[in-house]
Formats: sequence, structure tokens, C-alpha cells
Amino acid sequence: MTRVIHTGDTHIGYRQYHSPERRQDFLDAFRQVVEDAIADDVDAVVHAGDLFHDRRPDLPDIQGTVAALRELDDADIPFLAVVGNHETKRDGQWLDLFEDLGLTIRLGATPEVVGDIAFYGLDFVPESQRDGLDYEFEGTDEVDHAMLVSHGLFEPFAHADWDTERVLTDAAIEFDALLLGDNHAPGKRELLDTWVTYCGSTERASASERDERGYNIVTAGEDGVSITRRAVADTRDFRFVDVELAEGEGTDRVRERVRQHDVEDAVVIVTVEGEGEPVTPASVEELALDNGALIARVNDRREIDQGTDVSVSFADPDDAVRERLGELGLSPAARDIDETVRESKVADSNVRERVESLVRERVNEGLDAFESAGSDGADDTPDQPDDDVSDQRDTDNARDTNSQRSMEEYL
Repeated sequence: MTRVIHTGDTHIGYRQYHSPERRQDFLDAFRQVVEDAIADDVDAVVHAGDLFHDRRPDLPDIQGTVAALRELDDADIPFLAVVGNHETKRDGQWLDLFEDLGLTIRLGATPEVVGDIAFYGLDFVPESQRDGLDYEFEGTDEVDHAMLVSHGLFEPFAHADWDTERVLTDAAIEFDALLLGDNHAPGKRELLDTWVTYCGSTERASASERDERGYNIVTAGEDGVSITRRAVADTRDFRFVDVELAEGEGTDRVRERVRQHDVEDAVVIVTVEGEGEPVTPASVEELALDNGALIARVNDRREIDQGTDVSVSFADPDDAVRERLGELGLSPAARDIDETVRESKVADSNVRERVESLVRERVNEGLDAFESAGSDGADDTPDQPDDDVSDQRDTDNARDTNSQRSMEEYL
């Protein structure tokens, strides 16, 4: 019998609500999964993408991730993973670096056998590039079970854009399960005698994710495959305060409802509906913060409902900008220029010079860099927010030396 943890959408590095504490929460949740894996002595941890929230994570997030992966490595528990849409890079992926360090295995068309299971991987692929996929996976006679790990929105779940039946019928491998990431809501369905399952995220990446966060335990043996769910302990408390205002009720009623909750160190999300008076968000949020809340946000659904085309997010405006840019299908050169202008830390007076230099570099590389992202199968993955074991080192000192050198070369 083989038991593995199926996790994903850890979104390490997400500074939700611009809060450094929330950024640490996402790393802590991943570390909790690692601790659970070691305590339960599972055979592997399988990650279904979006390990990081962004394709350019900050150094503390990388260091924290490496430290957690080393704990798994020291416990002889392999970490198998695919690349998600949030972390996809045009060049080498972070998983490649971690694989060079002997800490991860990046899954692909060749089977990675763990116990009774052969694992395969399919990184996130933009919808515009999927027509050319052949789903050719290398078979193996070593084990009786096979599972595909991937990242995307697969049928038969809501909002799906992946044709799951095509994946299952075109692949020569008979998969027992598809272990998926991207959908932060956990779920399990059966399609063509194959389990299709999402593990959900390990931390709440939006206020809509009200259920407890967790991961899957996947077990394979002579009796087949079973999939169960387990919560991640000690994630940050969210207090959801839903207020239906009657006629004549307003800010005072909302503040009264907030006082009825223990908000110490919690993220407080107040949602206002009903026929009452206008509400002053600042007054409500100030009350929650005075009572010890880490973060407080007021969403007045009545204001949103007045305009059907209005979309409001209090989480991170930069996320919405990146997502929209991803939808535009910009060329690689255009995306680099956008990042320089919008995200560069250089002084404003130097931006024009930096852009000119960047364009010259791209021209020297050839005109392909200026083709739209969807026109030639090049990278059109949104640079968005919205979430591998080769050489074993002989000694810890040798591993540390190689890790430092690889990190320096990569960065």
C-alpha cells in the first residue's frame, strides 16, 4: 500500500491585503503540510502547482521553501510537483532549481515510481496552446497504479476549460486518478472510471474561500484507490460577519454585529446586504482593528449590485492588473516592457533608458519576441497572482555548497 499527500495552491509569497503577516501565513501553511507528511511517514508529497504565488518570489520565500523541502528530504520523503500558472516562467522554472538541489522531482511524461504508483506530470498549459498537446506518456510495468498530476480547470468541475475526457482517452496510460491544482475548492468526481480530484488551497487566497483549508490523502493498494481529505491545522482565523440590514439600520448595526465576534488576530470580512442605510466602512474596520483584528474589510454588496458590470476586489489591485494583462495575449517583449514600466524599482528618470535598452536586446534576439503570445505557441501564460530529486549530496556541507552555487547562478 502507498500513501501520499496531494497538495497544491500553496501560493507562498502572497502578501494578501498587503500584510506581511498574511505572507508568512502562506509559508506556515506549507510548512504544516510538510510537518504532517513527516509525522505520518507518508511515501511522498505530491504538489499540483502554484507552489509560489508569483513567478518572481522574494528571497525569504525561497529560503523558507528550501528549508521545508530539506526537512522532507532529510525524512526521505520525495517531493513531486508540476508548475502552475502563477509561477510559470519563460525560462527555467523554480522547480528546476529545486531539482538541481536534490530537493524535488519535476513530473513529466516519464513515470516517477513511488511504491505502488507511477506518477506523471502535466504543467499548466494556456488554453490557446492545448490543441497541439499529444498526451504521450511513457508506460511502465513496474506498478499497478498510475496517476497524472496537473494544474488547470478540468471537467467535470464548474468553470472548466480542460477537456478531461480527451486527456483520458488520448493518453495510452490508464490513470487511476488525476490529482489537480488551480481550483481552490476541494472536490472529487469520477469520470471514465478515473478519479478527478482537487485538493484545494492550504490558505485562503480570497474572502470567498470560507471552508477550512486542507489537502488530500491518496492511498493505493490491492483494493484500489481511495482519496480522503484532511484539514491544515492552525491556519489564520477568518471571521465572516454577514449583516442583513433592515430599513433604518446602518453603521451602528454593523458595528454591533462585529462586537459579537472574537476577532483577535483574525482577518475580519464584513459583508453587508439588505435595505438599510449607507454604511461607513472606515468606522466598522476601525472597530475591528481596535478589538485586535489583524485585518478588517467591509464589502457592501448593495453598492456592487447597483452596477452589474462592476467588479471590486479589496485584496490586491496589482493582481487584477496582471490578470488583465495576461488576457491580452501580449508578446514576450511587450510583457517585459510592461514589467519594467509598471513594476521596476529603478528611478522614474531611468525607466525610458531601461525600456530602450530592453527593446534593443529583444531586437537583437530576433523579431519572434514581438509576436503576440497566442500566435506561435510561445508563452501566453498570464503573469498573474489571481497561487524533484536528482543528485543526492554526499554530506550536508557539500549539499549546502552546491545549493549556494546553484542559487547564485540561477538568480
